[in-house]
Amino acid sequence: MMYEIRDLKLSFPDISRKPLLGPVPRIEVLKGLSFDVPKGVVLGIVGGSGSGKSTLGRAMLRLLEPTGGTIRFDGQDITHTPEEHLRAVRQRFQMIFQDPMSSLNPRRRVGAIISGPLRLHGMTDLRSRVNEALDMVGLPRNFATRYPHELSGGQRQRVGIARAIALRPEFILADEIVSGLDVSSQAQVLNLLEELVRDLGLTLAFVSHDLSVIRRLCDRTLVLHHGMIVEEGATAALFDAPQTAYTQELLAAIPLPDPDQPWR
Repeated sequence: MMYEIRDLKLSFPDISRKPLLGPVPRIEVLKGLSFDVPKGVVLGIVGGSGSGKSTLGRAMLRLLEPTGGTIRFDGQDITHTPEEHLRAVRQRFQMIFQDPMSSLNPRRRVGAIISGPLRLHGMTDLRSRVNEALDMVGLPRNFATRYPHELSGGQRQRVGIARAIALRPEFILADEIVSGLDVSSQAQVLNLLEELVRDLGLTLAFVSHDLSVIRRLCDRTLVLHHGMIVEEGATAALFDAPQTAYTQELLAAIPLPDPDQPWR
């Protein structure tokens, strides 16, 4: 099992309600989540704004430390592992961020951006690894000398994917990575992810509010609402026969083409 999550809780101090005396109240974001992520599976994590889906993803990668419960990665408990001991594990899981323009250093060339994590983990033969990563995401090798602002949105997102796979991780979290792209670029990025999952044997968690994307890409789907899991199961079964009113509402909100609308 790639991930085993049990009774996961996470809260933040509510500084807007800080009292004059006494402890600061806390906002519960994740409220006792339990689920597994089998190896080789593409898991969709879906929910509306404020459902806790991005917070869950960051907790799984220990970018946020839980306030309760346990996170086991490939059998290892990483719930409260000190940061200095997480480096070896971090090479095995990576994240692709939503906005590549803010997650890619605008002052660094693409080659340096991709090789940065490799240097951090003491890798050698950086040039060949950068070239290999560019090849795998379908970008020309000469893009290594370009800056992020010289690329399109879809190309920047491919650089983010290249940076993630350069370390050859076993698990990748993709957080709303196609939400800012046009339809054509979205399709290309999703095709790329499908190829990488197949060719590299990756386990992938895909966070999104777009159920049409989840339906296409994911084997299993987790539906979050107010920090709780309201439904979980095989994606096809969940879409065909949703068991909760909230999931039904989400599915009903998927825009469908109007067959009576004439082409213009």
